Amino acid sequence: MPGWHDRGMQEQPRGQYRKLSRQEASDAVTGLGWRLVLGELRTEVQTGSLPLAADVAARAATVPGADGHLRLDVRADRVIASLQTATEGWVTERDVELARKISTVVDELRLTTDSGGEAGGDRGRSVQVIEIGIDALDAAAIRPFWRAVLGYGDEPGRSGPWDGLIDPLGQGPAVWFQRMDAPRPQRNRIHLDVSVPHDEAEPRIRAALAAGGRLINDAEAPAFWVLADAEGNEACVTTWQGRD
Repeated sequence: MPGWHDRGMQEQPRGQYRKLSRQEASDAVTGLGWRLVLGELRTEVQTGSLPLAADVAARAATVPGADGHLRLDVRADRVIASLQTATEGWVTERDVELARKISTVVDELRLTTDSGGEAGGDRGRSVQVIEIGIDALDAAAIRPFWRAVLGYGDEPGRSGPWDGLIDPLGQGPAVWFQRMDAPRPQRNRIHLDVSVPHDEAEPRIRAALAAGGRLINDAEAPAFWVLADAEGNEACVTTWQGRD
């Protein structure tokens, strides 16, 4: 990819790494088995056992410079890894370099970094990020309730009435508020955003439609498609594409 690898990334002081465009970030890591999903790089390593998963996680965590970038979710048969520059709240050159190093560490164990299988496949689903969208006429009136009842907090530097809420432990889905101009009593007002890798969106949508869903709106695709179940409850399948 032109640009990012020519900037002397190794010599840049921490906190001064260049933020990447969505296209740059995706192009840089797709061949490594990572995917850009909602502002971070994600991959998984299937290990088949918890001890091996713990070993993979320990080796990834000790890659120089990973602190402040790497988050790991260790499961009984796999490790799910996420990279984002915490100080920027976005993907930078440093995260791409870390993805390369972590993939190398995993390869040394004769395992692979992989974005996961297609929806409904034998290997399960791809890496993804879930968010909850809440329609609101006055977010200032309801945001404190959701902050308190979920035990959530503000995103760094974002505490306004329409700003989202996040799980301080990074376990639960983020919550964001969608502005309404008038009440819509006949429509559900809470929906899920399912952010998937750009090459997983169409298989995921096909699976949802085959399972009885309906396509409500694709005018904003590939940024997002609005789907609904048989009773009209909505969910959006989203990707990084079409957002710049």
